[in-house]
Formats: sequence, structure tokens, C-alpha cells
Amino acid sequence: MTPRQRLDQLHAELTAWRRDFHAHPEIGFEEKRTSELVAERLQGFGVEVHRGLGGTGVVGVIRGRHQASGSNRAIGLRADMDALPMEEANGFAHRSQTPGRMHACGHDGHTTMLLGAAKYLAETRNFAGTVHLIFQPAEEGLAGAKAMLDDGLFTRFPCDAVYAIHNSPNLPLGTVKALTGTAMAAIDYFRVVLRGRSAHGAHPHQGVDTVAIAGQVIGVLNALPSRHVDALESAIISIGQIHGGTSDIVLPETIEIRGSVRTLKPEVRDLVERLFKRAVSLTAEAQGGTAEIDYRRAYPATVNTPEETARAADCAAAVPGVTEVQREGDPILAGEDFAFMLERSRGAYLMFGQRGADKGGVPVHNPGYDFNDDLLPIGASYLAGLVEQELG
Repeated sequence: MTPRQRLDQLHAELTAWRRDFHAHPEIGFEEKRTSELVAERLQGFGVEVHRGLGGTGVVGVIRGRHQASGSNRAIGLRADMDALPMEEANGFAHRSQTPGRMHACGHDGHTTMLLGAAKYLAETRNFAGTVHLIFQPAEEGLAGAKAMLDDGLFTRFPCDAVYAIHNSPNLPLGTVKALTGTAMAAIDYFRVVLRGRSAHGAHPHQGVDTVAIAGQVIGVLNALPSRHVDALESAIISIGQIHGGTSDIVLPETIEIRGSVRTLKPEVRDLVERLFKRAVSLTAEAQGGTAEIDYRRAYPATVNTPEETARAADCAAAVPGVTEVQREGDPILAGEDFAFMLERSRGAYLMFGQRGADKGGVPVHNPGYDFNDDLLPIGASYLAGLVEQELG
């Protein structure tokens, strides 16, 4: 029986698991129920289970039943488990039961697909070598991948290569995107506190107007990529928060600006950080104020290695239900902490389309998002087939 045939048999069960995860979302490093269910199911499949890596991470180990020359190879398959701190707007039966928490990025589906692959692989073990099933916490901004690595992930569970997938509402169901090289952007976060001198709105000349400074800083930052970075390169500065003031008639003493920076190349990342700090500091100083800058590098760019990406793309193309594999195209300017694993190991990160005729098309991080359960057997079949291919 092929992976797709078996996983089609399990489709209803996988759907029930996924919707249960969706109804009980847990945010980064709080995935206690989720990780416990993952561990219990893996144990029920007869899989060796290790808990507590990087906090709430779980690793399952399956060894193949075949012995062959070089059968000491091992690969890793990774799925993220965490939800987002946001309110769900859906009304279906499996909507979030926890206020202020929602699976709005499809990690419930990623976890389920890896569990489906685990069930098939534990039943068949039709490979030589070892597969490490990595269920990771805290992908959403808290670097759970790095936490697992710092906790000895690749020391305890060495991998010759690691692989992961993510759903994409932007791509139709059956389409896979497998880019060689940079697939996703590096992401950095900033917090700027502009300090001036408060004054009554009737006498602004007696103060240092932080609102006016903030306006100029925003203008400078918006122009910075287009005027200081090669137009053929990618650099985005996005401001997501502005806070300041408590009165309609008083100039505020401070204004806080927060946001993110996204780049694809290390040299562009270095350039933008340097220009950012100089531009903000000099703009504030020119108006008589000061700027306190907290610039934090979050995730590196996600860089797929060529050989592993080519083989992963070939494997995806062989899965029934996959109609197109895009091997060329533009990177996505979102961040992904699987990048930390790809800094330590060869591997590939693929995007699997989930947009159907009447479902799966709502963007991620949207209160109306839901994972398309029709993708479950496709993604799980790819993960299982990848093990049989790479550890054949």
C-alpha cells in the first residue's frame, strides 16, 4: 500500500485530530495539551518518544526495518505546533474554544500531517536508517526552533538533512513551491522611543515636539529602502505600532514606534540596520530630541540547499493529488524559524497550496482563516514518501 492509499484511509481520523487541535489552540511555549496529545499518539503508534526539548517540544524516533550499507543515515521532519494570540471570527463547530487564541497559520494542520506520516511510517518501516519527527513549539516570533537546537536537538538526534512544509492559501490545492536557495526572508524587529520635551499645545515652541519628530522619522524610514538599497534587492521596513500622548492639548514627552524589517541577503540586512540606526538618531537630533533604539535580529533567511530541494521537489511531484511543482519563483518576505535548523543542517522548506474552490483561500494570520483538511493526506503522503525516498 502506498503512503497516499493508506493516508486516504486515515483522512477522517486526521481531520478529527486537526479540528481538535484547532479548537484548543496554545501559543508559544504553552503547548502543553498539544504536545501531550502528540506524545500520546506517537506512543500509541509504537514510536520512541522524547519530551521537553526546548520547553514543550517533542521528538519521535522511528527506525527502519531494512538493513543496508550506509543505513545509519537519519533525516528530520519538522512541524510547528503553536497558535497565535488573536481572536477567531469563524463560526464553525471546531472554532477556538479559548478566547484570544487561534490557529490562524495552519500549525494545527502541520502537526496533524506529521502525525499522519508517523502513523504510516511506524506501521510499515519500509526504509533503512532513522527518521526524527520534530514537533516544535513557538514558531510565531519566539524562535522555538532555536530553543530546541540550544537544548541539544541535533546533538541528541543527528540529522543528515531536515525538511518542513507550510500551507499556502495563495497557491491552489495541488500546487507545491520548492525554491532552491533563499525561500523566505530574514526578519528583524525594532522599538524606537523618541524623547523630547512636553509643552502646552498653545506654546509648542517651549517644547520639543515628539509627534513632529515621529512624522519625520516615519517618512525617512519609508524612503530608506528605495533610496539607499539597490532596487533589484529586497528590503521592507514596516511600522506596526505608534504610541504616545495622553491629552489633546499637550505635546507628549515620548513617542514609541515599533515594527519589522525584512531582507533576503545578509549584506542587505547589515546595510539596512546600519542605515536605520543612523537615520533615526540623526532625524531626532536635528529636531532637538533623542532616540532610544532597540533593534533585534529575530530569524535569519530560510535558505534551502540545492540537492535536498531538488529531491524534495521530485518527491512532491510523485504524490497523487500534486498537479504542479514550482521550482522557480520569488521568495516570500515572511520570516520562518525553521531557518535556524537550515543554518545547522542541509534541507528544504516547501510550500503546499491549500486554496480550493470554496475553502482554504483566507490568508494566514487572519481571524477568518482555517486550514483546508483536503491537504492533510497530500502533505502527510509527501512527508512519508520523503522518508522512503531518502532512506531507501
